[in-house]
Amino acid sequence: AIDIAAARAAGFASIKGPDDLEIVEGIGPKIAELLYAAGVKTFAQLAAMTAAQIQPILDAAGPNYRIADPATWPDQADLAARNRWSALKAMQDGLTAGRKA
Repeated sequence: AIDIAAARAAGFASIKGPDDLEIVEGIGPKIAELLYAAGVKTFAQLAAMTAAQIQPILDAAGPNYRIADPATWPDQADLAARNRWSALKAMQDGLTAGRKA
């Protein structure tokens, strides 16, 4: 189970509930909706995907989503799924819009 209290304690104050995909840097509300519509509803599901599996979901949504880079999303989701919030925070501190700096 996702430990929301631990997530908030690690600095993810905006977490809305378990499996809030918007916690993954680079995923905003619209991309979260796209993933949800594609059946990706949990951190574990996102963590099990590759960037190459995520990209067609973004491509199908149109040119506005070309800027999104899902390369780090599975790794971020894996940390969240395993309640490794401090490690996720540290990883995100080295990212810019979800991309490695």
